[in-house]
Amino acid sequence: MITYLVPYGYGEAELIEKRSRFIGRVWNTDSEAEALEHINDMRSKHWDATHNVYAYIIRENGIMRYSDDGEPSGTSGMPTLNVFRQEGIQNVCCVITRYFGGVLLGAGGLVRAYSAAAKMALDAAGISEMAEWRELLISCSYARYERIKRLMEEFSAVTENTDFGADVVIEALLREDRADEFSSKLTDITAGSAVCEVAGSCFKGVQIK
Repeated sequence: MITYLVPYGYGEAELIEKRSRFIGRVWNTDSEAEALEHINDMRSKHWDATHNVYAYIIRENGIMRYSDDGEPSGTSGMPTLNVFRQEGIQNVCCVITRYFGGVLLGAGGLVRAYSAAAKMALDAAGISEMAEWRELLISCSYARYERIKRLMEEFSAVTENTDFGADVVIEALLREDRADEFSSKLTDITAGSAVCEVAGSCFKGVQIK
């Protein structure tokens, strides 16, 4: 089963370190051309910045690129890229704009600042899991609801909507490869009283963080 992580949306965050401003921006980016467009936009918008460091990862063709943009080699572009590699994020472009504050940070300080700015921007963007998802409709009694919620958390199911009527009806997404096991456990813990119907399936990104 194909599954991978991408940014959920656009994320922006700012870090101040010894009067230097580090503005991190993250985009979900499907192609190298799109990544370069974001980079060029930031260079144009922040033409007066000291540096516009970037890194991007494109899943198709396994593309990884970065630039220190004038910072000492290895202190900015690669640490930025490594944030996304360590998190397993693909189809991502990040630009970190630095306005120098007059105090040198040293190599270690630069690595920490760029890494922190990239992570803050990723946290602001959120993370989606691209996968084949099964769309479920789960009907249960109010007495069983809390137990089913815990089971859904155990299986990392994503609740789309919950209707509290005569019974509780939950619209949820669950990864295709976990759906059969979930259905079996649901039957076990509710003694067959809960009903789980498959409403469809889709391949898309669902926010998980």
